[in-house]
Amino acid sequence: MIEQQKQLIIKTAGEMFFRLGIRSVSIDDICHELGMSKKTFYVYFESKDELVAQMLHANVEYIAQKMEDLMVLHDFRQLVAKFLKHQEAEKNDVRRVPQLVYDLKKYYPRQFAQFQKESFETQRKYIAAYLEQGQNEGLVRADLNISLTAELFAMIHSDAIRHFEEIESSGRNMHQIGHTALDIFVRGILSEEGLELYR
Repeated sequence: MIEQQKQLIIKTAGEMFFRLGIRSVSIDDICHELGMSKKTFYVYFESKDELVAQMLHANVEYIAQKMEDLMVLHDFRQLVAKFLKHQEAEKNDVRRVPQLVYDLKKYYPRQFAQFQKESFETQRKYIAAYLEQGQNEGLVRADLNISLTAELFAMIHSDAIRHFEEIESSGRNMHQIGHTALDIFVRGILSEEGLELYR
C-alpha cells in the first residue's frame, strides 16, 4: 500500500510536470490533484527535489522495461518489424521538447545529470544486446564493433537532449532528429539480408 501510494505520487507529479513544467507545479498543486495533505506527501518525499529525482529514475526504469519486453521476442526480424511499425506510426509527429526539460537543465542540474547517466547506461546495455542478437541471426553486420556502436548511439541520444535548444532554434524538433539519427544508425548496422527486411 505504501509503495503504491508513492508510485501514484510519482506518476501524478510526472504527468503534471510534463504538461506544465516543473517550476510551475508546486507540492501544494500535486497534493490538491491527489486529494492529500502536505503532511502525507512528506511521509514519502523529503522535498520536491527528491520527488523530481525519483520521477526521473522511474522514467529510466520504464524505458528499461520497454527494452526488456522487446528482448523477449528472441527474434531480430521481429525487432526490425516493430521498429518499422513504430517509425511509420510516428513519422508525422512534430512534438517539441516540453518545458520539463528546460526546467530540469536550469533548476535541477544534478538530477538531470543523474538521469542522463542512467539513461545512457540503460540504452547502451540494451542496444548492445539487440546488436549481438542480430549478429547471431545474420541480420547485423558481422564486422560491427558492438560495444562501440552501442556507446555511440547512446551518446547521440544523450547529446541531443543536452543540446535541444540549439536543435529547436534551427527549426527542427527532437522527434525529427531522433527519427533521422535512428534511420541512419539502423541502415549502418544491418547486413545485406537485414537491409532487405528494412527497405
